[in-house]
Amino acid sequence: MTDSFAVSGSLRNRLMLTLIGGAAVLALLLFFVVRNYAVQVAQEGQDNILAASATSILDAASIRDGEVELDMPYSAFSMLSTSADDRVFYAVLQDGEFLSGYEELAFTNSQVFQTDQMRGSDVRKISASRTLIGANRRTELQIVLAQTQDALSETLDRISQNAALLGIGFFTLAVALSFWATSSTIGQLGKLTTSVTRRGPQDLSPFTKPVPREMAPLVISLNSLMGRLDQSLSQSEDFIAEAAHRVRTPLATVRSYAEATLQRVDKEENREAMRSMVKAIDESSRAAGQLLDHAMITFRADHLERHEIDLVDLVADLVQRMTPIADMKDLSLSLLGDPSVPYSGDPVLIQNGVRNLIDNAMKYGPAESVIEITVSARPKPQIMVCDRGSGFPTNEIETLTSRFQRGANEKDTIGSGLGLTIARDVAMAHGGGIDLENKPEGGACVTLSL
Repeated sequence: MTDSFAVSGSLRNRLMLTLIGGAAVLALLLFFVVRNYAVQVAQEGQDNILAASATSILDAASIRDGEVELDMPYSAFSMLSTSADDRVFYAVLQDGEFLSGYEELAFTNSQVFQTDQMRGSDVRKISASRTLIGANRRTELQIVLAQTQDALSETLDRISQNAALLGIGFFTLAVALSFWATSSTIGQLGKLTTSVTRRGPQDLSPFTKPVPREMAPLVISLNSLMGRLDQSLSQSEDFIAEAAHRVRTPLATVRSYAEATLQRVDKEENREAMRSMVKAIDESSRAAGQLLDHAMITFRADHLERHEIDLVDLVADLVQRMTPIADMKDLSLSLLGDPSVPYSGDPVLIQNGVRNLIDNAMKYGPAESVIEITVSARPKPQIMVCDRGSGFPTNEIETLTSRFQRGANEKDTIGSGLGLTIARDVAMAHGGGIDLENKPEGGACVTLSL
């Protein structure tokens, strides 16, 4: 069915790719945000410790006898100890002149903290100063303190790993939620599709089940389409019924006039012409009737109106109405089989199919013979019509149910080749079939199974 329209991708896949792509972006963003925040917090922690250590060193400085004394406190360096045994460097300057420590440790700008390289390692530096005032002297003491960042790097690596695991976990959860979201969202379309698929051809009622707001326009369009289709099918059925009446009635009237005229004509050549006219009228009437019957059955086969019926009563009523026609042809109709066969089906179609089978049997059954109509419930509901004519051509029996297909032995018999086709369509509309066979003792049998 997809050959008649273009299919462009999958709505489900598009939605999933959009959600998964968004989840991937959010996971990366989450990773970088967490990592950058962790770097900032860890760096602030190291800076605070450096600042506290520098302050502790400066607090230990004093002026005695005009000289600056500085006793490096143990606590100032112990607070800088780390699990990675980071190295600590310091430099003491008085009024810009180097006094003690590492002379290469310089602080080149006015910032309090600075990141630099020293002896092949990254270090974090702090510069702090204090003004010392003695009895006769005022001096500026500056301390530059630096610490390597090995422990900080290890901490940041662990934080990065945890942030990566957090991002992967978030992405995995987002993918799972994407699957669930797309399934629950697109699932509504799947439910609507299933509802349409499960409907029988005759079910054109509107959809009444609740649907999401976004699907409401689609459901409204479907309901509108089915409403128009139902109206169109009803008009088609009315047209077929009206056409059948308007075609059959004038032909029947013309035939009656032709038969009356035949009785008053004396010349044999004129009588032969009138007989040909009556035969042509019969052929036209039968062909028109069966064409309309076939059109009606084709319509109702997709629009079955099932009712609880008794097949025996249905066929008995048909036999009673066709008995006068059979009497005119010196034939007898005999109803056999089970006393009752309940069934749920379309009575108009079934009666039409059986009528065509009986009509066929009356055409080919010899005068003074009996046409047997057997209704049985086992192995499944079926109606068998048997005549005592010449039977079906053996080499053509498989093709006789095709439209307008007639056997080689039927050239002189009025017919359109639609009787068996109509019966077959009726059986197929009810989930059954039709079987043709010749009886060993002579004659033909057609079984319509439901």
